[in-house]
Amino acid sequence: MTPDPGPGVLTRLDSLLRQTPADRGGALWRLQEDGRQLDANIIRLPADAEVPAHVEPDLDVLLQVLDGSGRLETDGTGQPLSPGCTAWLPRGARRAVAAGGDGLVYLTVHRRRPGLTVRPAPAG
Repeated sequence: MTPDPGPGVLTRLDSLLRQTPADRGGALWRLQEDGRQLDANIIRLPADAEVPAHVEPDLDVLLQVLDGSGRLETDGTGQPLSPGCTAWLPRGARRAVAAGGDGLVYLTVHRRRPGLTVRPAPAG
């Protein structure tokens, strides 16, 4: 078993963005420490890309804009996104995120989903 590294700096945004090709979208970083209670991701949407409208039925999500610009649509209401914006996306709320012309980089944090477990079939 690997010892718990304890709290500390996990990544630096400036070096992460420098090391990643500018046109690469998706998850640039993920929290992967064993035994964690949270999941966290740094996501990049290239210019004018979007995460289509969807509903997360089980988890609240906190979204923190780190770089770029964009727009957040929640239940029919649009709001501009820029560095420093923090949004709470409650479970069950419809949401979509769109990057502006300079792209969008944001951090998401939510409770970790429990792993799948195998359960015995019901009797009968």
